[in-house]
Amino acid sequence: MNITGMVHININCSDYKTSKAFYEMLGFEEFWQVPETNTAEVAAAVGMKPYKVQGALFTLKGANPPMVIDLLQWKDPSDTAPPYPHLYHTGLARIALMSSDLDADLRFLELAGVEIVGPPGTVTMDNGHGSRFFCFKDPDGTYLELVESF
Repeated sequence: MNITGMVHININCSDYKTSKAFYEMLGFEEFWQVPETNTAEVAAAVGMKPYKVQGALFTLKGANPPMVIDLLQWKDPSDTAPPYPHLYHTGLARIALMSSDLDADLRFLELAGVEIVGPPGTVTMDNGHGSRFFCFKDPDGTYLELVESF
């Protein structure tokens, strides 16, 4: 294998404008609009027939290495089923983002009316190193996590 890093994380949403505002509130900035339709070759590469989508690529301000999300609202085909209902399902479960001030970020999200899954927890690894974290949900119920290391 010749994998050298991560390119992006795809997050599907039911309302692009609402989700765009949410992820911008978290510090992501749009840098490329995804074409509404694409070539038959691109559709086939993702196992689909030609499609219609609204979305863009976003990068997290100041992240090093860069962190990119591909935020998409599928127009045709579309699926209104909610995301996974819990964190113990098979497959991808959540996206963890680093925080430099977990308590301030928790207060900010609470004031913004974001659904917080539970209070912060602490994981101690070795020699007193570890992290504090909490989970929250985006407008569609996709799980996200904020982590502050110590």
